[in-house]
Amino acid sequence: WSSDVCSSDPMSIWIVGIYNSLVSLRNRFKNAFAQIDVQLKRRYDLIPNLVETVKGYAAHEAETFENVTKARTAAMGARTPQEAGRAESLLTAALGQLFAIAEAYPQLRAVESFTQLQTELSDTEDKIAAARRYYNATVQVYNTKQQTVPTSFIAGAFGHTPAPFYRVEDDADREPVEVRFGS
Repeated sequence: WSSDVCSSDPMSIWIVGIYNSLVSLRNRFKNAFAQIDVQLKRRYDLIPNLVETVKGYAAHEAETFENVTKARTAAMGARTPQEAGRAESLLTAALGQLFAIAEAYPQLRAVESFTQLQTELSDTEDKIAAARRYYNATVQVYNTKQQTVPTSFIAGAFGHTPAPFYRVEDDADREPVEVRFGS
């Protein structure tokens, strides 16, 4: 389009406005996914320290340590929300096994570096959850905008397609947590 057409034709101005709003929303949800990556990187950096700390007390649990390492590697390789969801479910399960081992060693739970790592990981998990919620909220705004009339006509003409939500892949992660008091 020439600048003369855009400056004088209300329809052209309207189309450019819709197009720009879609681009802005698309960039916002892509940035939101990048923020999830930042928090996941922090999580991935904590995991080897946590594994090494637990290894010092439970060296015979090699299979669990290997599972955590494999799950971490797979999660680090995920590139899409779908891949990340699947890989993160596996990593969460592997970390659960690691913490179950740690529970069996009261002397480990008393080690300051372990409790500090556990606290940092918990804080990071909270940040990951918040980043995922923000990502899904921005995807919802983007998808809704592009799927409603009249924006849908512009979105389709310029190749905007719905963005994927970040979903929990493991049905077990959807189940309520079982809490038991006593033994």
